[in-house]
Formats: sequence, C-alpha cells, structure tokens
Amino acid sequence: MSPTPDRTTLPPALLAPEAELARAALAAPLLTRAVRLARWAGPETRVGAGGELVDEQLPQAAELLGFLADDDDGHAYASEAWRVAVDTGLVEVTDGDEESDGTARAGEDLGLITSGGPADILAIWQGALDTVLADATVPDLDDLVDALSEGGEIDLEALGWDPEAEAEFLDGVLGNLYLLTVSEDGPGDEPVPLPALAASMIVPDDMGEPTDDILEQVSDAMMRLDDQFRLLEPIGLVEFRPVDEELMAEAGDEVAVAPEDEDISRYGMVRLTPLGLYGIRARMLEAGVDAPAVGDLADKGADVLLDATAQFPQPSAQAETELWLAGREPAAAARELLAAARGRDDYGPLRRLRCQQALSLAGPSAEPALREVLADPELGGLARVWLTEQGAADVPAPDQAMIFWLTIDTLAAQLDAEGNSEELQGLVEGLAAQHAGFFDTAWRVDHPATADVLEAMGRLHPDKRVAKEARKAAFKARSRA
Repeated sequence: MSPTPDRTTLPPALLAPEAELARAALAAPLLTRAVRLARWAGPETRVGAGGELVDEQLPQAAELLGFLADDDDGHAYASEAWRVAVDTGLVEVTDGDEESDGTARAGEDLGLITSGGPADILAIWQGALDTVLADATVPDLDDLVDALSEGGEIDLEALGWDPEAEAEFLDGVLGNLYLLTVSEDGPGDEPVPLPALAASMIVPDDMGEPTDDILEQVSDAMMRLDDQFRLLEPIGLVEFRPVDEELMAEAGDEVAVAPEDEDISRYGMVRLTPLGLYGIRARMLEAGVDAPAVGDLADKGADVLLDATAQFPQPSAQAETELWLAGREPAAAARELLAAARGRDDYGPLRRLRCQQALSLAGPSAEPALREVLADPELGGLARVWLTEQGAADVPAPDQAMIFWLTIDTLAAQLDAEGNSEELQGLVEGLAAQHAGFFDTAWRVDHPATADVLEAMGRLHPDKRVAKEARKAAFKARSRA
C-alpha cells in the first residue's frame, strides 16, 4: 500500500529558471544602486558609528545614483542602498566612534556580482530582501521622532509599535499573497486588490457582514500595506500599483474600504513577481514551512510522484510529471508508473487517474509497458484506453467485469479529485442513460469504492427514480462487503 498523501502541503510553486531569476535580481533598482555604491566605496568614504554614510557623503552618493546633490529623496535612496550594500557584504565597513569617522571598502561578495553563478546572485538578493523587509516594519520617521524620550530612547509603548507583531503581520500578508499565487483557485499571475489582502489578515473566516470596527481595521491595514509595498517594489519582490493619490486626498487620513461600484484598482493592486515568488518560498523553507516547487520530485520514485501530484492543481501536476519523465526512458518510466498505480487503498483511484494522465505525456515509445498489463484487473482497462488513444493495433476488447471495474475506479478518482462537481454529475447521468441495468451489475463490482461511488450517484442524479436505484445498489454493495 502506498503512503497516505499529505493533504496539508502547499501547492507547488512553478519557479522560473535560476539564471532568469538572477538576471531579475541584478535588474532590481535597489540592488543596482547598492552595487553602484559598493563600487564607489573607497579610502575617502566615511561612515558613522553604525556603518551608515555620514551626512557629508550623502550628496556625492546621491549624485552617483542619478539624483541631485541637494535632493532629500536622493539622500534617502542613497542611505537605503548603502544599508543594503553593507548588510549583504557588498561593502565592508569599520565603524566610526565619537572621535573619528569609520571607513569603508568594497566587500568580498562584490566580485560575485560579475563572477558568481545564479545561486550566488540570488543569495545576495535574498540578503537584500531581508534588509528591506526589516525596514518595512519600522514606523514612519516622523512617528519615531515624536516617540523619542528625553533620554533619546524610543518609547515603544507610546509609539504603539510591536516589532515582532509588525514582522509577523507582514510575513502573514506575504504568505497569503504567495498562496494566492500558487493556488489553482487563486488569481495566479493576476494582481490582488490591496483591500482583499488586508481583509485576509483582519476579517475572521466565520464572520458574515464585517462590523464597522473590522472595516476600520482593514482600512488601517490597507494603508500600512500601501507604505510597505512601496518599499518592497524596488527590490523586485512585487509589482505594485499604489493607492490612488487623489483617493487619499479626497478621503483625508483614512481611506475607506472600496464600495462595490468603485474601481477597485484605485485602492491598490499587488502581485508577486517570479523573483518574489522565489524569495518568499525561500523564507518559508527557512522557517520550516513545507513549500514545494515543481521539479522537487524529478529524482523521486513513481510512487512519490503519483501520491504528491494527486493533490496538485492540474497545471502543476502536468509540469511536475513532464520533468519527471524527461529524465527517464519512456517504457521504463511507464512500467514504474503502472507499478506505483496499483493498490486497493483509499487513494488508489486518484493515483491511477494521475498515472493515466502521466502516461498520456509518455509518448508511443511506452507501448510495450502498457501491453504487459492488459490482463491486470486493476490496470488492464487503463492500458486499453491508452493504447486506443495512441491508435495502437490489435487492442483486445475488455470484458464486462473490466469495464465496470474501470468505471467505478474512474468515478472514485473524480470524486476524490473534484467532489460533487457539475462535470461528475454529467458523467453520472450519461452512464445511467447509456447502460440499461447499470446498477444491477455495478453493485457486484469487486472494488473498495463501489458503495461510495453508488451512493454519490444517488446524490448527484437529478432523476429521483434513478437516484433511488443507485442508493439501493449502494446498500447491496455494502451488505456484500
């Protein structure tokens, strides 16, 4: 019996190739600025006690990055890029003290920008992302100044800032955005409205109509995310359309959640980039979260492949299977898949459905393996379907027992994969209409899911008479078992 699949695992992420991700990392504006400042750093570069550029250096650094020397925004961008350069090892600093400034020079990791491989580049980018995420949870500078005590210490209680809670909130938001990106039911590559993302963190799952207090919390969270995503976009994590400035001007300090007839895009839209998907997954793995990626199963056995892909969205299952097949000889791969598909456990039908879908990608070279199982009671029907679809000659007709076994197995797999779907209801109606006396034979089928399938047919069939026949057949099947 195959192991029970883990149904709590996140759907697999379909990641871009590492080389493509590395190019995207190097093109991220913030990392580009950090590299430029790292190459500029030298004996005359002066830093303060925390390794930051001293104020006198900021005009030159800003000009180097294409800003005016006296541009306050340029100074802010230069300070941010310098901090990233220091934190990622692109720059090495000797901190200053009360008596003298510190010094800076290019770090050892700067050479990896041109000579390192994609993994080296992505490691540097991941370090930059950690810095930006930490910055994104810090309150506005004006709020920090207002919260300074007489002794120069920040009064966190007066500020209302809990660093751990802020970091946890942002991680939760990014986790939800990740799940929406990889989930079959989510938007995929489509941007997510900022109000929906904020609501996913605030509104309880079991709440019907949100209260005014909850809506106010969602509005506050939305504006906080607007500030945070503005910081996260330059590192290449997200593509972000901020909240409409005119909307904020109209609403004042507090933007209400969008009414139904409002253009939702005015309230902010965000999506993870392919690089962002990679980055959030890496952080999840570091935190011990099981976040698979397509390709993880390429070196695993067929039993692992079928058990895992049985829970994948269809596009991910196909991509994973194609990678698995690419490294194997077709007939040998087919034999391994067929052997793994056997079993009378609860997940057997869904494994065989995934096996059938995998074999459809194997090509005609797999034919010898399929002919070897024509007499197998579990696999013979599946093999005949595959051979017929391939246009193979001399495919023996199945006997009635095999036809009914395959029918029950297929319906059981569909029930497991989709539940009571419209597609399954149509299949049930077609079977009952095409086969007179279907239920008189079906209850005798020696398949562990026979009774469950017949009960489902009784639930799904719209004709009360046929539904009653199905339920009676299900009762007989259970009595027989």
